[in-house]
Amino acid sequence: MRFAVILLILLAAVCSVASIVPQNKGEQWYYGSYSEKTASLILFLDLDDAYHSWWFIAIGIFLCVNLLMCNVIRIPQLVKKHRRYTDPASAGSYGCDVQASGIGDPSGIFGRLGMTRVTEAKDGSGREILFASKNAVGIWGAWVCHLGILLLIVGFGLGQMLMRQYAVYGVAGQTRQIGDSGYVLTIDDFSVELRDDDTVDQYRAYITVKDSSGQSASSEISVNNPASLFGMKFYQNSTGWAAAVSVYKDGELLQRDVICAGEYVTVSDLPDLAVYFNAFYPDYILYEGRPATASGRLNNPGYLYSIYYRSQIVGMNVLMKDEKITVDDYTITFDEPQNYTVIQIKRDPFTPLAFIGAMVLILGLFINFYMPARIMWAVRGEELVWSVCGYSPKGGSIFRDEFEKAIREAAPEA
Repeated sequence: MRFAVILLILLAAVCSVASIVPQNKGEQWYYGSYSEKTASLILFLDLDDAYHSWWFIAIGIFLCVNLLMCNVIRIPQLVKKHRRYTDPASAGSYGCDVQASGIGDPSGIFGRLGMTRVTEAKDGSGREILFASKNAVGIWGAWVCHLGILLLIVGFGLGQMLMRQYAVYGVAGQTRQIGDSGYVLTIDDFSVELRDDDTVDQYRAYITVKDSSGQSASSEISVNNPASLFGMKFYQNSTGWAAAVSVYKDGELLQRDVICAGEYVTVSDLPDLAVYFNAFYPDYILYEGRPATASGRLNNPGYLYSIYYRSQIVGMNVLMKDEKITVDDYTITFDEPQNYTVIQIKRDPFTPLAFIGAMVLILGLFINFYMPARIMWAVRGEELVWSVCGYSPKGGSIFRDEFEKAIREAAPEA
């Protein structure tokens, strides 16, 4: 236990430091934000990615081994203790939390305390004994809690190391590959629900996932309501704006592509010419000389674009509805603004193990707090009267109250 306490203190200290140092910012960022010595120390100790560092993983492994060995070592002791709690020969070896004497018939007391299985026996002096126990499993509560914590840590740790994550984005009607998973995702529909004050109420996407054999499954996902398909979790992560870019040459449509803000498209028969979609303003206004949007509704759409030729910028402006860009023989237009969705996908094969660990932990807490072990025995003395004793290693005050109530109701003569 001392070693476990040291590990937990060390783990808390490490997490505190990692919460202060920004994570995964890149080497140059740390040298630009800290002194050279501090940045070198952060990078040398892997504090820039503390939760995946070798020493953090080592602490977790030591903690798991510690929990495992604590549980293994305690098994023989708990088995022995469990047997004593159900053995009439152990009566009196624990001492009494509560005691009453001068009882004519103790059976009513046993019944009121929920101890229906009463064993008759004799003590070393040959006196008659009535013995009963309840919730002997309660002594295993802490052990079950430790087992649940161990399973939870192992499940979460292995999941973090072996989990695969993907991000898919697009507009309604598009089909995308899910990384190297072999699955494809079709965005059947996507909507952004606004409140009366134009703030976002909910993002909602309808998706269909298909595997390599052609089997498919569909679901609706929204913020805080992920879907589980083919052993993967699908989360509605974020959104942005997309638009259709049309390129005409000599008045004839040459190509039409739907791109998201932050993407570009090259002209098919002139690859040196590229159109970059910088940003979209659904309700375009100029605010202090800069492009902005007055609301989230499509009242006055404006498209901020850049034109590149041979990687050199040759033009940048905001294109309004029905306006066109002309570059030599080419005419470029933006239309059909729509929201695209970003869907985050996770595959964690150890989620069930972490879930089992959480359930085992809850079970252990329930056993520990709601099923305290209890023992009661009655010894027959002279003149056929009984003395009754009770013992509970946990919840003693509650047990004493219940015991005294049972005495008053079943044996008022005591």
